[in-house]
Amino acid sequence: MEQYEPDRLSPAQVAAMRRSFRSGRAALSRRSLLRASAGGALAVGGVGALSGCGIPAAGNTQGGVSAEDHSKAEKSVNFSNWTEYMDVDDSGRNHPTLDAFTRRTGIKVKYTEDINDNSEFFGKVKPQLAAGQDTGRDIIVLTDWLAARLIRLGWVQKLDPANLPNAFTNLSAQFRNPDWDPGRAYSYPWQGISTVLAYNKKALDGVEVRTLSDLLDNPRLKGRVGLLTEMRDTVGMALLDMDKDPAKFSADDYDAAIARLQKAVDRSQIRRFTGNDYTADLTKGDLAACLAWAGDVVQLKADNPDIEFVIPDSGYMTSSDNMLIPNKARHKTNAERLIDYYFEPQPAAELAAYINFVCPVDGVKDHLARIDEDAANNPLILPDKAMQAKSRAFRSLSSEEETAFEEKFAKLTGA
Repeated sequence: MEQYEPDRLSPAQVAAMRRSFRSGRAALSRRSLLRASAGGALAVGGVGALSGCGIPAAGNTQGGVSAEDHSKAEKSVNFSNWTEYMDVDDSGRNHPTLDAFTRRTGIKVKYTEDINDNSEFFGKVKPQLAAGQDTGRDIIVLTDWLAARLIRLGWVQKLDPANLPNAFTNLSAQFRNPDWDPGRAYSYPWQGISTVLAYNKKALDGVEVRTLSDLLDNPRLKGRVGLLTEMRDTVGMALLDMDKDPAKFSADDYDAAIARLQKAVDRSQIRRFTGNDYTADLTKGDLAACLAWAGDVVQLKADNPDIEFVIPDSGYMTSSDNMLIPNKARHKTNAERLIDYYFEPQPAAELAAYINFVCPVDGVKDHLARIDEDAANNPLILPDKAMQAKSRAFRSLSSEEETAFEEKFAKLTGA
């Protein structure tokens, strides 16, 4: 019988995860962006729970295990998502797009905000998935690295294209072919997350910022530059600045990017590595420029006209949170219908207007303009084709690469 042996955490991976929990993506509310990517690591408690023995895997990398589909008899679907990641009406109790789906289809949605970070949620569901049991959930939303892991383990089901006509047609090109799920056979993106350059015009005092090199090399910005504690975002942007593709880089390329960043650290060019706590420093002008997450920039610009952003010609990093159907889900067809519903332009526009993340659905602009014209014209929410062409994703890492790369990044950041 195939055994599932969890990846063991190196000290650097534990440090990376703690950085996320303390000040990085895990520490953020949904409205201000993101969650713990945790460098691809498992939760500490989750590893301890499985490290003593092997647990039979529910499936293999060829696809997940289905159960009898009760969708026709049970007009319901159980949807687990992150907090503050769904539109809400003025009462704060109802979700208009979900309610509209129910009125149209008769399918009731049990919507639960029970995902606070990837690692914690993995620890919650892995005993059932490893044992081939129903988790009680029909849709779960996970970040790229954990979605990739569940697909490799065979713990999620292959999607039926016949139930996903809108998703197949309207999925934006930049999200179509992640290396961990080519063609989106097992997942569809819920929302995208972009890493850009942000700056405070007043604090720059005439300094031009167009590239990451401008941040790393201009002596007039010494001590007033911020980089992110998330390895994939900071190193990915450095690789792009060095004309390397984050989707295809080698170990030598990674080392060169770390060395490039280390020089800036040694010269005290970098004020600090941050989670989203850069927002206060950028607003005050203590940081003149930094790497930033697009969702934060949308909100900061709304409150402070001095905050601007740049998409370097070399490109920018994009990741996504993804909808998947776990093994033994009781309502697979209903789940696929709900996934497909959010790839219709109108519901996608309503969702984008409320949460301000990167919308992964084409054909939304006119619908969004009728709700919020500013959002419809914001490239951080609806990237145009030129911006989409600059989007890059960080390639999947082996366990060995994960350990080695996080150790080097931890040394760079002083973690």
